[in-house]
Amino acid sequence: MIFNFIILIIFFSLFITLFRFIKAPTLSDRLVAFDILSIMSISLLVVLALHFQRAIYIDIALVFGLISFLGTTIFGRYIEKGI
Repeated sequence: MIFNFIILIIFFSLFITLFRFIKAPTLSDRLVAFDILSIMSISLLVVLALHFQRAIYIDIALVFGLISFLGTTIFGRYIEKGI
């Protein structure tokens, strides 16, 4: 029961952040929204791993977190200086 509530809250937050990602006025706002989307997706994977008792979802969340961090860092550098 509690897992369903948590998943519902995360999906609602994902929807709001996706709306912010689409309607953001500047590129840096979209970068922040993308970072928040990736963090919430990782948290959703971890909650699903706990709910279904599957450790593989946590491994996937770790890999997704690393890729998301690298993508956000590279894109932030591009906005700041250009490559």
